[in-house]
Amino acid sequence: MTDLQIRPAAVGDIPAIVAMLADDPLGAQRESPDDLTPYHEAFARLEGDPNQHLTVAVRDGRVVGTLQLTVIPGLSRRGATRTVIEGVRVHADERGAGLGAELVRWAVEESRALGASLVQLTSDRTREDAHRFYERLGFTASHVGFKLAL
Repeated sequence: MTDLQIRPAAVGDIPAIVAMLADDPLGAQRESPDDLTPYHEAFARLEGDPNQHLTVAVRDGRVVGTLQLTVIPGLSRRGATRTVIEGVRVHADERGAGLGAELVRWAVEESRALGASLVQLTSDRTREDAHRFYERLGFTASHVGFKLAL
């Protein structure tokens, strides 16, 4: 992966990021790559928040992967800081070559550098391949998650 650059996302990366978010059955139902307005608005909020790290992986000048790392300071666990990894996506023609693992390893190391003592993530229960992937990287399925749409 020596030809890979992992860097903060820039506004010009939004179309590539949204395309990757939409490139699976779940994402295709939730994302709208034809109207980037809400994504630009969200990017502005993310860019202004020091606890948000929207990241891209770039190879040969092309965005080929992305994830978001969120830092959450807290009181529980003796005032521990935790991070949450979200939106891990790899371009279809890069899957299976270790890029996803490289991105997640970057996020774990960045979490350490940011003083976090715990890294967590969620994955839709239907993404069984993703569950096996995260377990191979050392994550354990330890909690049951709940959501409430607003």
